[in-house]
Amino acid sequence: MCSRDFLRAKTGRRKLSMVTCYDYTFARLLSKSAIDGILVGDSAAMVMHGHPSTLSASVELIRLHTEAVVRGAAAKFVVADMPFLSFRKGPAAALDAAYVLMTAGANAVKLEGVDGHEDVIQRLVQSGIPVMGHLGLQPQSVHAYGGFRVQGRSDDSSRDIARQATALEELGTFAIVLECVPTSLAQQITKALRIPTIGIGAGAGCDGQILVLQDLLGLNMDFRPKFARPFLDGARGVLDAVAHFDEAVKAGTFPATEESYS
Repeated sequence: MCSRDFLRAKTGRRKLSMVTCYDYTFARLLSKSAIDGILVGDSAAMVMHGHPSTLSASVELIRLHTEAVVRGAAAKFVVADMPFLSFRKGPAAALDAAYVLMTAGANAVKLEGVDGHEDVIQRLVQSGIPVMGHLGLQPQSVHAYGGFRVQGRSDDSSRDIARQATALEELGTFAIVLECVPTSLAQQITKALRIPTIGIGAGAGCDGQILVLQDLLGLNMDFRPKFARPFLDGARGVLDAVAHFDEAVKAGTFPATEESYS
């Protein structure tokens, strides 16, 4: 899989599937799956490190997680997030950040929005770096929104998101994530663009879908956004396994003879 395959998938009307991943163990499992791509998201700051938003993610943090994922799933197409403000300090700083992530093994980078950093996107693309866009709810702008809120519900907002999507295509991005926007808007953008859209909370009309792996596995007991379907009751499975271990230890049945060395 490469960035050009995303366009081929859309042309062939084949849906794209992506998940976020941040560590070697899960990456090894995903390497054995049919998933089209892995995003090393700045959501690692929340999912893996317990922060309330993605703003605490740094280039160094994403580098470490990217290296771990690539070690586990080297054959997969890996996209690394450009963290908060890393691409807002001008082309030179953005290229430095992208260099760190690409040399960590990423096949592409993803950045949020377009207004105000068109030159950065253009420079990255011209430098041979595949760029994925991200519109709708942009988690790095959570304070500007006043929280994690659906975007594009008003006429002005929906027109603006559609405009930005066209701009991203013209600047050379190979795909766009649409997060938390009305289904009708996502469908409109998807039909208008040549490049594929990857939805998360944007309805079934997108060219593909992405979910946080921990949400997909049902590992988050206290947080279940409307758009995140758990395909496994992972939290219950983990708790049951730990309970069985605890019981076996206290009953003296673990470790057994076959699990011990002579």
